[in-house]
Amino acid sequence: MTILNAVVDRVTDRIRKRSTESRSLYLKRMQEATKHTGRHGLGCTNLAHGVAAAPASDKIMLVQERPANLGIITSYNDMLSAHSPYARYPDLIKEAARRGGAVAQVAGATPAMCDGVTQGEPGMELSLFSRDLIAMSTGIALSHNVFDAGMYLGICDKIVPGLLIGALRFGHLPAIFIPSGPMGTGISNSDKAKVRQRYAEGKAGRAELLASELAAYHSEGTCTFYGTANSNQMLMEIMGLHVPGAAFVPPHGGLRDTLTNRAVDQLLAMTKAGGTYKPLTDIIDERAIVNGMIGLMATGGSTNHTIHLVAIASAAGIKIDWDDFTELSEVVPLIAKVYPNGQADINQFHAVGGVGTVIRELLEAGLLHENVETVSGSSLADYATEPFLEEGKLTWRPSPAAGDNAEILSTVAKPFREKGGLKLLAGNLGRSVTKISAVDPENWLIEAPCRIFDSQEAVQEAFKANELDHDVVVVVRFQGPQANGMPELHKLMPVLGVLQDRGQRVALVTDGRLSGASGKVPTAIHMTPECLVGGGISRLRDGDVIRVDCENGTVGALVDDAEWNARELQTTPSEKEDFGFGRELFSAFRKNAGDAEAGACVFDVE
Repeated sequence: MTILNAVVDRVTDRIRKRSTESRSLYLKRMQEATKHTGRHGLGCTNLAHGVAAAPASDKIMLVQERPANLGIITSYNDMLSAHSPYARYPDLIKEAARRGGAVAQVAGATPAMCDGVTQGEPGMELSLFSRDLIAMSTGIALSHNVFDAGMYLGICDKIVPGLLIGALRFGHLPAIFIPSGPMGTGISNSDKAKVRQRYAEGKAGRAELLASELAAYHSEGTCTFYGTANSNQMLMEIMGLHVPGAAFVPPHGGLRDTLTNRAVDQLLAMTKAGGTYKPLTDIIDERAIVNGMIGLMATGGSTNHTIHLVAIASAAGIKIDWDDFTELSEVVPLIAKVYPNGQADINQFHAVGGVGTVIRELLEAGLLHENVETVSGSSLADYATEPFLEEGKLTWRPSPAAGDNAEILSTVAKPFREKGGLKLLAGNLGRSVTKISAVDPENWLIEAPCRIFDSQEAVQEAFKANELDHDVVVVVRFQGPQANGMPELHKLMPVLGVLQDRGQRVALVTDGRLSGASGKVPTAIHMTPECLVGGGISRLRDGDVIRVDCENGTVGALVDDAEWNARELQTTPSEKEDFGFGRELFSAFRKNAGDAEAGACVFDVE
C-alpha cells in the first residue's frame, strides 16, 4: 500500500489533536441520539400523525418494527436547472425502497437559490445565509424522529454544504447524497466570458449578451463550469458520500436512474435493519475532511469551500483553518484544468475520467487517506472507478489513467502546477484567501495604489467614467458576513478582466466573496476581520499602495506602522440597505454571523 504523504499525515494529525475536545463532545452527543428509538419510541398518537398520509402498503410497514424508513430531504424546485430534475426522484426512491422491503418518505424540503440569478442583485445578500437556513430546515425535517436514515437531494452552491451541516447534527443516522448531474455542453465558457467583457466595455448590446447566456445555460442540470456547484459534487465523491462515480452523470438516462436506485440499496444496507449499521459519524471524520481539502487543491475548486468546509467540519466537531489549506496546497499539485482553470467544461472532464481519475492519481501518490469509511465500503479505492451499464446491469471499471488527455487531466508527476489552487494571504490587512489556479503566474505579484469602494456598483460606475485607467488594486469593503451577508461580487470580474487585458496591473481586495468561477485576476477575498468590525481594510485610504503577493502568501498596505496604527477606523459604509427582497428577515443572521475563517456560521454547534 502507498505510504501517506508526510505533510498530509501531519496536517491530519494536527487537526485531530486540535479537535480532540470538540470531536469527543460531538461523538458523545451522537451516541446519546442513538438511544432514541425512532418511530417505535413515539406515542401512538405521534406515530399515527407520522403515517397518516402514507399509502396503505407503506403504512403496514411503518407500524411494524423492522422495516427501515428513509427520510428524503429535497431541494427540488422547477425554476432552477440543477434542481428541476429532482421532481421525479422521490417516486423513484420510494419504489426502490419498497423493492428492498422498506419505506421512503419526503421528510422535508429546503430552499434552493441560484447565485447565477441573484448575482449583483439585492437577493444575493441572502445567498450565504441560505446555507445555514438549509441546515436548519434539514434539522426541522429530521426532528420528527421517525427515520432510520437520510437521503439528501441537493447539488448547488449553498445547498449541499447546508444539507451536510444539517445531516451531521443527525450524525447517528446513515446518510447518502444524490446528485442530479450537469446540463449538456453549450457555448464554451471562454466565449461566454468574452461576450461579458465586451458588454462591460459597451462593445456588445443586451441582445448579444442574452443570446450568449442562453446558449450557455440552456437545459436541466448544473452549470458546466467548475464553480461551487460542481466542486460540491467532487467533494461528496471524494468524501465518500456518493455512490462511486455518480457526481457528473447527466440528469436523464438509464445510468443516472440506476445510480439513484443503487443509492437506495446502499443506504438500506447501512441502516440498523440492513445489518451493517454505518452512521454518518463513521464516514465524516478528520481524514474525510482532509481528503475534501486535497480534492479542492488538486482540481482548482471553488474558493467558497474555504468557508463551507470549515463550517461542515465544525458541525462534525472538527476544527480546521486556512493555515491547513495552505500547508496542504504546498504538496498537492494542480492536476485538473476545467474552466476557469482551463478550457474544458465539466462534461469533458468527466469524459476523460473525472473525479475517479483524480482520486486514482492522488491515491497512487499517497496524497489521500485511502482506508476511510464510505457509503460504498471501507476504502476510497472504490471511487477510483467509473460506473457503466453492461446489458442493463450496473458495474464499475477502473478510471482511465491520468495523463491520457493531458490538456484536461494530468499526473502528480507532471502536474499543470506544482502547488494547489487555493492559498492563504496574510498581512496588515488581515487574513484572506486567493485562487491562483486560473491566474497567470506573471500576475501573482501586484503592487499598485488602491481605490476604495463600498459596493461593486460603485466600481462599475468608476470604470464607465474611465477613472480606473491605471494600475490599481480595487478594494471593495463592507461586504463581510455581518455587513451584508457576504455576497459574491461576480459583476466585478468582467470589469477587472478588461483592465487586465488592457495591460494594466490590477488586483482585487475585499471582505466579500467571489463566484466559484472567478478566474484570471489576482484576488485577496474573504478578508477577515471584516471592515465593519474594524478589520485592517478599515484603515485603508485611497492611494495607499497595496502589495498582493500570491507566491509568498502576503497582502498588505505599504504604510509606515506608526501611521497605520494611528489611523481612525472607518467602520461605517457610505451607503447601507438592510431592507427589501427579504433582507430585513435576516437581521439576526447578520448580527450573529461569525467571520469567514470560522465558516461564517450564524449558529454555534458546540
